[in-house]
Amino acid sequence: MRLNEDPMAFEAFYRRHVDAVMRFVVRRVSDPHLAADLTADVFLAALGSAHTYVPGRGSETGWLYGVARNVVSAQFRRSAREAQATSRIAGRRLMDDDDLVRMEERIDAERRTRGALEAMAGLPEGERAVLELVAIDQLTVSEAAAALGIRQVTARVRLHRARRALEDVVSPSAVYVEGQA
Repeated sequence: MRLNEDPMAFEAFYRRHVDAVMRFVVRRVSDPHLAADLTADVFLAALGSAHTYVPGRGSETGWLYGVARNVVSAQFRRSAREAQATSRIAGRRLMDDDDLVRMEERIDAERRTRGALEAMAGLPEGERAVLELVAIDQLTVSEAAAALGIRQVTARVRLHRARRALEDVVSPSAVYVEGQA
């Protein structure tokens, strides 16, 4: 992928994926400013690591979700350390009223999904990660495996275990995605 060499290619890539990345991020954070910052960070990280994507070894969507997951995880680690969280808040850019309203609408729309994520918090990290990517972000098992850097068989086993663990806690529609095993 030559995103860092061709501004037009990066713009087209950004436009194709920005809504999906924003949905991925707002399901995981409730602050609209942080969601906007993390979405931008995902694309900066994608631009910086575009050389790692190998066409044919997985979809660019799966690869981008892997980048997004790493960016969001890094943010959670940073916010756990008070000094870095303080510096991050101090450098936040202000959003205009329209941006803030749209971000709050997205966060409200994803509130139910965040509830399901809270129910999934008791799952082991590997199982939870596969379930999030397949059931919530609607990646295929192959794409989820690529995003997580694991084999497809491992992803299927983890997905099966996660679904079985959540059958009594969450409604089936929140755990199973039609057409995906």
